[in-house]
Amino acid sequence: MLDFAIFAVTFLLILVGAVLYLYPASRQASGIPGLAPTDEKDGNLPDIIASSSLHEFLVNLHEKYGSLVSFWFGRRLVVSFGSIDLLKQHINPNRLLDPFETMLKSLLRYQSSLNGDTGESHMRRKLYENGVTKSLQSNFALIQKIWSEIGKGFLDGSLDKNMTRKKLYEDALMEMESTLRKVIKERRGRSFNRHVFIDTLLQGSLSDQQILEDTMIFSLAGCIITANLCTWAVYFLATSEDVQQNLYKEMDRVLGKGPITHEKIEQLRYCRQVLCETVRTAKLTPVAAQLQELEGRVDQHTIPKETLVLYALGVMLQDSSSWPSPYKFDPERFNEESAMKNLSLLGFSGSQECPELRFAYMVATVLLSVLVRKLYLHPVKGQVMETKYELVTSPKEEAWITVSKRS
Repeated sequence: MLDFAIFAVTFLLILVGAVLYLYPASRQASGIPGLAPTDEKDGNLPDIIASSSLHEFLVNLHEKYGSLVSFWFGRRLVVSFGSIDLLKQHINPNRLLDPFETMLKSLLRYQSSLNGDTGESHMRRKLYENGVTKSLQSNFALIQKIWSEIGKGFLDGSLDKNMTRKKLYEDALMEMESTLRKVIKERRGRSFNRHVFIDTLLQGSLSDQQILEDTMIFSLAGCIITANLCTWAVYFLATSEDVQQNLYKEMDRVLGKGPITHEKIEQLRYCRQVLCETVRTAKLTPVAAQLQELEGRVDQHTIPKETLVLYALGVMLQDSSSWPSPYKFDPERFNEESAMKNLSLLGFSGSQECPELRFAYMVATVLLSVLVRKLYLHPVKGQVMETKYELVTSPKEEAWITVSKRS
């Protein structure tokens, strides 16, 4: 059931269309370089489809026109940023909202926080972060147990080809919402030994609908981000023997033969660098979006009010002006403070880090602490890893490795 919902939310074109559906259209031209509409009704949608994904379309667009570009989705102007320097200039009143959350809520037609004021957005983000912190602390032993028994179950992403994707999505969404409503009702006003994410939301002044939406977002985004971060991290370690050995040495020094603990995770600095580099190299979330609520200026260009602004994160994460040797998997680059600042600006670290990614970092660290201390990870000879760019980047086909036991 969860597989179907996760699969459905990864279609970026549907998602961008949902964002446009929620907000009034802006047809004002801006003078920003880019494409003229290919089709009077669909704008540049035919070009996006021809490029296979929105990310690949944006890569080609930024290569041709520069770091600030525009195109048309239907009759709606869209502006895309392709460099970290431009991102620094972009001052948006909506900046307290997580761009990833904005996109996902738009697809689900959730609106309770998209139009809230700054105070409410700030309050909900603090409540959200507190919920993640308490949930991780309370359930750390459970997370460790799950990854210690790897192989007993995993999400395979399979689909029943005889049913339409829309039907699968709607059925899955209804089932998940029904389950979450039951949990909200069951846990409201009661005390339990194990603290879960929803308990913190229940302590705030949120409506049941707001709690439902935030829990749904965390469940969907947390699962798909965690699964793909773990997949890419294991793959990159298998294909990078030196990095794998350096990680093993840190694990052995910090953890020894004992179990990983919540407190010791902070000491695994190189492991965090490996995961940050995994996010960067895999372009884990290639696109995010914000609505330009007020007219603004970036790089001498005016961005009209109510323009949809895309952050081409996949382009920024491999921009050679920000990342030397951008296509090389090199965790050592995050020894530099400037690299961590760049990653933070993109929302993948520090104060801008989304709660779902924070959860994913924790789970992936536990996974690697189990695998790397017990096994050597080896690549499969001749395997060519092709990438599928959707809401979260994943391998197009199954990713295989081989293992051998450490002596």
